[in-house]
Amino acid sequence: MHHSPERLFDRPFHGFLFDMDGTLLNSTASTERVWSRWARKHGLDVEAFLPTMHGRRGIDTIRGLNLPGVDPFVEALEVERGETEDLDGVVALPGAIAFLSSLPPECWAIVTSAPAALARARIGAAGLPFPAKIVTAEDVKVGKPDPTGYLLGAERLGFDPAQCLVFEDVLAGVQAGEAAGAQVAVITATHRNPLGTDHPTIASYEELAVTVDAEKRLRIVARG
Repeated sequence: MHHSPERLFDRPFHGFLFDMDGTLLNSTASTERVWSRWARKHGLDVEAFLPTMHGRRGIDTIRGLNLPGVDPFVEALEVERGETEDLDGVVALPGAIAFLSSLPPECWAIVTSAPAALARARIGAAGLPFPAKIVTAEDVKVGKPDPTGYLLGAERLGFDPAQCLVFEDVLAGVQAGEAAGAQVAVITATHRNPLGTDHPTIASYEELAVTVDAEKRLRIVARG
């Protein structure tokens, strides 16, 4: 039971910080269609490349490849346009809509590596509640695993990161949450392979509920 979500039960949090893709919604099909086309255009091994780009800003992924003659900013914009236009199959993870809807709006935020326009498009396509606070790719100079996004998310909620729980699905995001000093829970709903982690894991939001006390602290409980 080392990875059980029960480790989170009855522990108060002031705020929840959610990654978006793979954590609140499933956009894998769209993301991989667009990035596969881009990778083939640049002569990359698509099968080897795809596992490396999830959970990171597009510009960071492209910049890290050091492709000769490639402008990472221009290429990232091209990928963003493709992803914003391709929303086929973008759906909320089971239970995510009800889970978010149960939270006080001032107590949660989304911290995503996606640009703002893409984030808005995917949140809308999935039917998720739109957060009062959101941190997107444009808000940070360095993306995950750098903690800046989660530090900024906690700041916008008005909480110390140590009072927050980060929900993530990929290693770069987990490392960002850890570096920010937050508690971390790993969402496994879209995982094809296990993620090596000591953090509690959540297979589905359908199994969980949230109680809010008089001081607006959040507690995760088993859905009874």
